[in-house]
Amino acid sequence: MLFAMQMQMPAHAAQEVAQIPIIMAPDGTAGLGGGIRMSNDMYFANDRQDLPLDLVPLYLFEGRWLFAHGTAGGVHFIKTDSFSFNALVQYRFQQLDPASDSFYEGLEKRNQTVDAGLSAKFYGDWGLLDLQWVTDILNNHNGQEAQISYRYAYRRGSWLFSPFISWRYQNENLANYYFGVSAAEARPDLPEYQVGGAQFLSFGLNTSYALTERILFFGNIGFGGFDKAIQNSPLVDDPRASTIFVGGSYMFGNVLKPSADEDRVSEWSWRVNYGYQAQENIIGGIDQGDFSKSTVADTNIAGITLARLLTDGRRVDYYGKFAVFRHLEEDYEGSFNSYAAYIMAMGKGYSPWTSNEIFRWGFAFGMSYADQVPIAEQIKQENKGGNTSRFLNYLELQVDFPLRRISKAKWIQDCYAGVTVVHRSGIFGTSNILGDVAGGADWITAHFECLRR
Repeated sequence: MLFAMQMQMPAHAAQEVAQIPIIMAPDGTAGLGGGIRMSNDMYFANDRQDLPLDLVPLYLFEGRWLFAHGTAGGVHFIKTDSFSFNALVQYRFQQLDPASDSFYEGLEKRNQTVDAGLSAKFYGDWGLLDLQWVTDILNNHNGQEAQISYRYAYRRGSWLFSPFISWRYQNENLANYYFGVSAAEARPDLPEYQVGGAQFLSFGLNTSYALTERILFFGNIGFGGFDKAIQNSPLVDDPRASTIFVGGSYMFGNVLKPSADEDRVSEWSWRVNYGYQAQENIIGGIDQGDFSKSTVADTNIAGITLARLLTDGRRVDYYGKFAVFRHLEEDYEGSFNSYAAYIMAMGKGYSPWTSNEIFRWGFAFGMSYADQVPIAEQIKQENKGGNTSRFLNYLELQVDFPLRRISKAKWIQDCYAGVTVVHRSGIFGTSNILGDVAGGADWITAHFECLRR
């Protein structure tokens, strides 16, 4: 049994809690989803009894060589029906914010980070054995972690039940970063404390229900325990660990073998666009016709996008897209790139008299990573005391018309011109992986796009 999705949860709950099976997903499968993560926080003092909620967007792709599994991604070096060896990059949600409770006043913030490393997975009728090694690549904890996990999957109709057990070891740097107290932070009621290597044991049950071949719902739960080195830390209030993760996902199609009519099965497109920083938000402003330029930052953006048909439909087609944008901000901190991977639903409008296509509309959802935070986002967030993040959610609106309606030139018959609205945001500050960012930035661009088959 292949498990094509995994994501890193807080350090006190195994990442296995959030592993979601994409059943028999062929290479090239792309999808989107979301889940709610609920976990007790060992850092909270006794006067905090709430259960924090975290919205986790899931960006899904399983390819021959590349994969994106929610908050983890990487490269398949080797991939067979019984074994895979991978380079892995994954998000670590663990953090300690001194503002969460007055007890932690004066402490340095322990940040979430990104780990990278290697994984080896062994598959068989006997289950799945997963070996991992990762290290910090953002110089936060500068530590390393090794993990061994085993799970067994049992199917009952559309249901899949998958119990697991996992053991992890964190070296001194990693464990001490999140659970140690330095001499500079120490005080009478919070003594200095140094952690050596730490071990974690966790177990739980993942369940999923395949409503259709494309729609999957899941509900997972896990429990964890720690060794004495963590239990004795003065930062730890409640050593018990439990995590619940519930949500769903939708598979839109396959970029290698699209589900389409014979004349469209190889369809792809390229697009170029250029535009300016917008004042209003994509929802509630630009979509209502407000195309005003930003008074926060006077910048421009240029981009090139490649798209591949995933599925054609009676009313809506789905495309997998990858875009590279150049943010032209020379008057501020210099120009830089951002990258977006997303899925677009594309519909068409037809003439009621001739049934000819007269326009297209598109709405897209995905992820965006910028080499640096755009200046408009920096200013907006600073004005309201909010966070910024290079990695954010991505939305796109597109409206255009076919150029064959104004020219009979052969090269232009499958080309379109119109407007694309580019948007980065953090889903209202509800998502840890998006930096708890509330807000974002928008750009209004003109585009030229051509289809190829």
